[in-house]
Amino acid sequence: MIAQSADTAGIDWSAVRADFPLLTREVHGKPLVYLDSANTGQKPAKVIDTVDDFFRHHNANVSRAVHALGTEATEAYEASRTKLAGFLGAHRDELVLCSGTTFAINLVAYSWALPRLKVGDAILLSRMEHHANIVPWQLVAERTGATIRVAEIREDGTLDLDALYAAMTPDVKILGLTHVSNVLGTVNPVRAICREARRRGIVTVIDGSQAAPHRTLDIPSLGCDFYAITGHKMCGPTGTGALWARREHIAAMPPFLGGGEMIKEVRFEGTTFNDGPHRFEAGTPNIAGHIGLGAAVDYLSTIGMPAIEAREAELLAHASEELQRIEGLRILGNAPEKAAVISFLVDGAHAHDLATLLDLEGVAVRSGHHCAHPLMRFYGVAATCRASFAFYNTHEEIERFAAALVKVRRLLG
Repeated sequence: MIAQSADTAGIDWSAVRADFPLLTREVHGKPLVYLDSANTGQKPAKVIDTVDDFFRHHNANVSRAVHALGTEATEAYEASRTKLAGFLGAHRDELVLCSGTTFAINLVAYSWALPRLKVGDAILLSRMEHHANIVPWQLVAERTGATIRVAEIREDGTLDLDALYAAMTPDVKILGLTHVSNVLGTVNPVRAICREARRRGIVTVIDGSQAAPHRTLDIPSLGCDFYAITGHKMCGPTGTGALWARREHIAAMPPFLGGGEMIKEVRFEGTTFNDGPHRFEAGTPNIAGHIGLGAAVDYLSTIGMPAIEAREAELLAHASEELQRIEGLRILGNAPEKAAVISFLVDGAHAHDLATLLDLEGVAVRSGHHCAHPLMRFYGVAATCRASFAFYNTHEEIERFAAALVKVRRLLG
């Protein structure tokens, strides 16, 4: 058993786990072991109750009514923006609320990059990017004549920083980089990388989907230009998230979508747009979802992100130790600084077969390419299994996972 750290001592993790109703259910007659938090985090009762309360007692549209319900909805929605900004070390006026990282990166691609890129410019992306930080740049490159350049990784899953910095040539205008890899768990040194990019005049777009749920963040201190997060990975509802952007970018970017609430005045001769960030929030937002995300921020903050990070480091160490004992099992990604994600394969077994049989044992892991085809090609595999841990997991679940994996391996011969 891995020793408890000072940061996690004094926290009743069994009581924390009891806050998550879904974790009490059974799957195929066996207690659920949920190891797919990198895909979506489970929701504490506080978040579920907050969303339920909104629909039962406050349901109205935001910014469009002077009646009591409209005022209550608007105040709760904007309070969530303030909470999330504080959680990220940012100011509320720098935060665009949206459906998640995919929308946020597309917003940057079409509103910031599309009007500025031209033939001869380059967009630099790392090999470990999620498709959400690849495909939008490809679409914009096709329309502008810019090209995509790739920063390669090493076998252990770390970025080749020397090669990355060498690739930051004068034609590179944008660097897209994940803070934490959703496949490898690699934690990239974004502060140092953003500093080097800024020295060269390169705008940085950081995918923080896998960082925000698990690490203390102070986004402005990272030195990036844009930072995207997804709410459903940090115990919030699906369809929520945010884009943090430097104020000078928000002020200079044209709207991405047109419609209601992103305007000050509309005439047929032309429209005067709202100030940022509201000019990027056209139409009715996911009001209940973002109010629920505010509740998730409250919940995570009550536990404390240092304690969450330490707890997950303990779980990762324990799981790595258990899996390394299993003959024929290969772990992809062994970076010195790593989040609680383990992608693995077992000799002679397809990832989907492994995941299917583990599910019969009550263990939920993800199998597939994890929206990272270029990374799969680097390792010469079509798919992997991925076990991803959160603070609500237990050491007992890790032992059950390892035992189930041994059993499945025997079944597969």
